[in-house]
Amino acid sequence: MGDRKYRPVYMFIFMGLMLMVIMMNYSFNLIYYIQNRIYENAVKTLFPVETYFEDNYDENARSVWVDSENMFSMAEEDKKPATQTEEGVVEAGAAVCPWPLQENAAGNVYNIADLKNYDFLMKFYTVTSITSLTTQIMRPEEFLAKDLSLEKNADSPQILIFHTHSQEGFMDTVEGDTSTTIVGVGDYLTDILTNTYGYNVYHDTSVYDYVDGKLDRSKAYTYAEENVAKILKENPSIEVVIDLHRDGVPDTTRLVTEENGVIMSKVMFFNGISYSKAKGDIGYLYNANRDDNLAMSLQMYLLGEAYYPGLLRNIYINAYRYCLHMKGRSMLIEAGAQTNTSTEVKNAMVPVADMLDRLLGGEKAYEE
Repeated sequence: MGDRKYRPVYMFIFMGLMLMVIMMNYSFNLIYYIQNRIYENAVKTLFPVETYFEDNYDENARSVWVDSENMFSMAEEDKKPATQTEEGVVEAGAAVCPWPLQENAAGNVYNIADLKNYDFLMKFYTVTSITSLTTQIMRPEEFLAKDLSLEKNADSPQILIFHTHSQEGFMDTVEGDTSTTIVGVGDYLTDILTNTYGYNVYHDTSVYDYVDGKLDRSKAYTYAEENVAKILKENPSIEVVIDLHRDGVPDTTRLVTEENGVIMSKVMFFNGISYSKAKGDIGYLYNANRDDNLAMSLQMYLLGEAYYPGLLRNIYINAYRYCLHMKGRSMLIEAGAQTNTSTEVKNAMVPVADMLDRLLGGEKAYEE
């Protein structure tokens, strides 16, 4: 009888404990959510620097992370004040300087045993604070061994070059003259790959970042993805996709180097890996070609180190995918910045084309 008398009390205590557990779990989730929102807002408040890397696809409708590191945490060798350039400003439309290609790998050729070491390899990368190039994602031995060669066929397009941000210009850009913008750089790269190396190149000059008469990059990657998908469907022979940009840096910074007496801009390869520290794999931005993307930028970087040391900046890693998921051999290339001249950036396309041709020819730049 005594037990029956206190049974409702026991049930009340049990239900209260269960409710307390549920509320604690909810509270922890709520606190985690609030912490993430505070962190995102803090990043956007503390680093309100405009860069041209907006979110891709669904990211366009979500919160935008700002790459402050891309602007202010560059490698020391990248931080060259404009006043240190003795050649001065090249006038708009100035002829691009021809120069001989490197026939031998006289630069930095690394031992494959070192390259298979994750910690050694990380010195070639700049990774933003919102993502992580984990050992599960970056697998050097596998990526170095990947065969990215391509049998050349000039009868149909094999390489696509496009510009998510076609309005990007340089210090000598003339309004209305696309030859002095990033599109003009794409024209020059197309010309080299076509006439020097014999590739059939499709250069898409569509505008994705200028809407209703004004600059608007809020959905540039969405618009670019839609049209690039259409181009690839209509041209199934295309196996290489390059989104060609220029970087945005402080006005006192000049990304320049010299090859065989020719002044040219530095170049940076960019990977979006669909992974964030806060959320892990970003499912709605799944990229089935991420491994090939990473292998391509790594192998291209090593070719650059071997033949054109000093030309390449660290490979830049960010959380999203941009338009890199369309093909395995996809690259986002940042050539120079707004503080370069268009001629300097066009000069850099000569070694970029050479590196790409070596990659597609199956060349590997490391010592066994």
